[in-house]
Amino acid sequence: MSGRVAVVTGAGSGIGRAIAEGLAAAGYRVVVVDLPTGAGQEVADAIGGLFIGADLSRREECRRVVETTIAQLGRVDVLVNNAGYQHIDAITDFPEDRWEHMLAVMLTAPFLLTRYAWPSMQERGWGRVINIGSIHSLRASPFKVGYVTAKHGLLGLTRTAALEGGAHGITVNLIAPAYVRTPLVEKQIADQARTRGIPEHEVVTKVMLDPVAVKRLIEPAEVADLVCFLCSESAGTMTGSVYELGLGWTAR
Repeated sequence: MSGRVAVVTGAGSGIGRAIAEGLAAAGYRVVVVDLPTGAGQEVADAIGGLFIGADLSRREECRRVVETTIAQLGRVDVLVNNAGYQHIDAITDFPEDRWEHMLAVMLTAPFLLTRYAWPSMQERGWGRVINIGSIHSLRASPFKVGYVTAKHGLLGLTRTAALEGGAHGITVNLIAPAYVRTPLVEKQIADQARTRGIPEHEVVTKVMLDPVAVKRLIEPAEVADLVCFLCSESAGTMTGSVYELGLGWTAR
């Protein structure tokens, strides 16, 4: 992997941090992208990477991420679109400004980052775009209208980009995990309990693990392992696909 550069968004914690660590261990020069106030600099320092603080809800910030990467490291070979968050509420209570912000961060930003990084990949005839979707890219759940909409849209972006990238050696895939043990998921528990009217201690068993066959949360490192494989030469024939880490969610 000597010389190859990977950009990972939302890499200050959780899944993004595990992916950044995994790619660095695999020999990539990693660009850690997170909010300026987040833990991104700490992660970058720990793995010997480059930190770029950015608000990905803004178009100019998405462009700056790619331009800064190319200016400092010369190229973009891998783009992992991971940044995102969840908001739990019924449709009638979902704030309109929150809807716009979620789609900007979780759907528009992946499109813009892919668009801006594309020429660098195309120039070298090799690239990997990996979108971190969710089992909610394939299934809906109540009280997550913004999140589910964004994750469904990300699947459409993945498939379309894969069709356009094939001729240039660029593969585009989506990983669809069920609930992963991250600070983001832990923060959901109180919101889920409030929205559904159940005690917090029942959220994991009655909401998060009820649809799955394997009754556990996924570890961030398990997602990172799949990312690293999809970045390998062995995965060159795999594009436009959804890779479920679903614990059996969609088997019914």
